[in-house]
Order: sequence, then structure tokens, then C-alpha cells
Amino acid sequence: MYTGKTVFAQLLDHLPLHQFRRCVKRYKDNYKVQSFTCLDHYLCLFFAQLTYRESLRDITTCLLGMQNKLYHMGIRGKISRSTLAYANERRDWRIYQDFAHILVHHAREHYSKDVFGVSLQETVYALDSTTIDLYLELFPWATFRRRKGAVKMHALLDLRGNIPSFVAITNGKVHDINILNMLIIEPGSFYIMDRGYTDFDRLNHIHQAQGFFVIRGKSNLSFQRQYSRPVDTKNGFRCNQTIKLTGPSPSIYYPEPLRRIKYVDPETGKSYVFLTNNFKLSADVIADLYKCRWQIELFFKWIKQHLRIKAFYGTSENAVKTQIWIAISVYVLIALAKKKLDLDISLYTFLQILSVSVFEQVNILQLVTNSIGTIQSNETCNQLNLFDL
Repeated sequence: MYTGKTVFAQLLDHLPLHQFRRCVKRYKDNYKVQSFTCLDHYLCLFFAQLTYRESLRDITTCLLGMQNKLYHMGIRGKISRSTLAYANERRDWRIYQDFAHILVHHAREHYSKDVFGVSLQETVYALDSTTIDLYLELFPWATFRRRKGAVKMHALLDLRGNIPSFVAITNGKVHDINILNMLIIEPGSFYIMDRGYTDFDRLNHIHQAQGFFVIRGKSNLSFQRQYSRPVDTKNGFRCNQTIKLTGPSPSIYYPEPLRRIKYVDPETGKSYVFLTNNFKLSADVIADLYKCRWQIELFFKWIKQHLRIKAFYGTSENAVKTQIWIAISVYVLIALAKKKLDLDISLYTFLQILSVSVFEQVNILQLVTNSIGTIQSNETCNQLNLFDL
């Protein structure tokens, strides 16, 4: 019988806590702190994300109910609702941002050789944003519209492993194209974007940095065709052209040739126009790359459904950003642990198993194996049909 660490403590073994302490030291947030440290704060909110706690009172009630196990979970400080509320307001959110980036770096190393549907050796990123609605009277700092508050989460998703390599939390009014100014372009990498990121000055910056982009073209694009390549109309392609922009501003901001591909989805009949600065890949690959952009939509949907980033434990900007960054840490750590343990299950299934077993003293591999066996036996049992009785 396994009598070692709890499941929660085993998860913490995948956290580089020495690097977390460096992040805390960078912002001096443990200065004169006697009992409830930044690590205690992080672990409490980590537990809340993992087990779907809805409020500070919910968090403290559950943790205090397992008082004898808190020390072995890494939580040393005294827990109370007021202490957690104070930490949410005062502990610098940049600590958890920096630590999330460290986890991302470790996760991307483990997923670097994964495949994602397109046979390319280059790194492929999908860029998009999602809006998190807030009640303006409770979050007056998050102005978005006249009677609505919001923050935006911008993410650059590495399609190998669906790990967010870059995340920015901004005011809801910040336009998506401004995020292109914050990206460090990797030469040879591909950046897949929707038409909302159409800004030819910024796209030219990607081109000059020797990166490649694939973006949907707008219907009012002014251009002059220079050359047409043959296309396979049976696969839905209508044109594969080399063009030059002719509008007054675009032609100045992006003077180089562009590639324009028109594709009609055979299943839906919907027409797509892709613009790219890559002239070597086939039109099929360009279309497949844009289809893979859907992974970032699934990423946003996943974290909104399975992590706590729609209802918040505090109303200040610091509390909101702290909670979002710790949620991202949980997502990345679950993905990292799944990869290290070589588990052949979905991220959702793994998270569900962990959420109800954090206090159990059982090996995670054994826990997952037993749980999957039970699920499969229940799905294949000979259950009578109600209408056959």
C-alpha cells in the first residue's frame, strides 16, 4: 500500500520552487512577512483552481477541514479568509506572471517534438485573444464600454502541445493588433492570425525579422496581381497569386510582394482568403496551417470552462491578474505532469481525476490507471435499455 505523499504534494514535485523563490525575491514581497508567505498564497489559489473552489470562504473551509495535511502540502502559514483577501490585494501579481513563464519554458521543452497535424519542423504559433467580462460597478478600473467592464487575455499558443508561450492581460479596450508590438519574432517561425490582426506595418515587422505569417485577408483589400500559379480546384482552391498592395497606406507600410490564396471549404462552402509572406509551402499546407489556428479557440474555451477565471476572489486589478496567472500556471503544470508521466489520457480527464483526489495518499500513476480502468468498465458494461423493459 502506498503511504507516501498526497496527490497535491506529488504535483508540487513538478514545480521548480527554487525559481519561484527567485521571483518572490525579485519583487521583495516576502519582506517582513512572518506567517503567510507568497508560496502559501500561491498554493492556496493553486488548490482553489485545481478543485473548483468558488470563493475565499470556500477555499478556507476546505483547507481548514484538512488541517493535518496542510504541512505536507507545502502550506505552512495560518489560513483565514481575511489573510487570503489581503494577499490577493497586496501580493504583486508579477510574481505569478514570471513563474508562469518559467513553467511555460519547461513545458515547451517537453512538447518540442510533438506533432500537431502539419508536417513542419518550424515552430508554429496561433495568436488570438479572449474577453473576460467583469461587472463594472465591482471592477471600476476595468472600463470596457459604457456599462460593461472587461479584461482581455492575449495568448500566443505554441501548437506543439498547445502551450501558451506568451500571455498578456490587458484592459478590454486594448486592440488586438497592439499585441504584435510586444512579440519577439523568432526567425523561421510561423504566426497564424485572424483578420483582426491586419496591420501591414506590423506584418512587415514580422517579415523583416524573418518570420512568416498566415492571416485572413479582408474583403476590401486593394492589390495588383503579378503572377498566378496553377491550383487544384478539386480540393477547393480558387487561386494562388503573387500580389502587391496598391492602397495608399498598405503599399507604403508593406512594399514587398505577398502571396494570396483563395480557398472554398468543400464541406461548408465558406470562402477564405489567406495572405502570407511564405512562397515555398504548398497552398494545401497554408490552408492546413490556418485550420490549426482553431486550437487557440479551444484553448480559451478549455480554460474558461475548467478553471476559475470568470468569477474572481477579489475585485482589485492585482487580485484579478493574480488569479488569471495562477490559473495559467495550473494549466501548464497539468500539461507538464501529464507529459512527464507519459499519460495517454486527455488533459480534461487528468484534471478531473486530480480534482477529487488531491488529499489522497496514492501514487498518481496508480490513481490514473485505476480510474481509467473503472471508466472503461462502466462504459462497456451490458446495461439494459430503458425502453426494452
